[in-house]
Amino acid sequence: MNYSREQRRKLARDNAKLPTVLQPVPIAEWPAYQAGASKIPYAVLRSRFFLVQCYQEHDGISRLSIARSEIDTSSGRWKDGITWEELQDIKRQAGLGDYMAVEIYPKDRDIVNVANMRHLWVLRDPLQFGWRK
Repeated sequence: MNYSREQRRKLARDNAKLPTVLQPVPIAEWPAYQAGASKIPYAVLRSRFFLVQCYQEHDGISRLSIARSEIDTSSGRWKDGITWEELQDIKRQAGLGDYMAVEIYPKDRDIVNVANMRHLWVLRDPLQFGWRK
């Protein structure tokens, strides 16, 4: 999607008014979801820096779909480059800091890359491997 200069400026002004930590977005302000969409989030969170859509998957697994809330002027896409520390903090701010999460790198034939977004699958039960203190 190509955003005009004025749209990018308005987004920057709107972002500047938001807190630096994630806050719930009222349902009335959510984007319109296509009729028949396979998933509709159970929560949408926003901060000055990020937009997070929270989905209930299956077997107690939640998915956080995360994008920066800034448009890259050269590509017209959501700005890329979310660090591990930012993802960990987003998981914590979403109230899921006590759960393990994974990021999936699918088979080539299953790749879907339509936006600069990151996805964390938050697990109800801990994995049998990983770091523990």
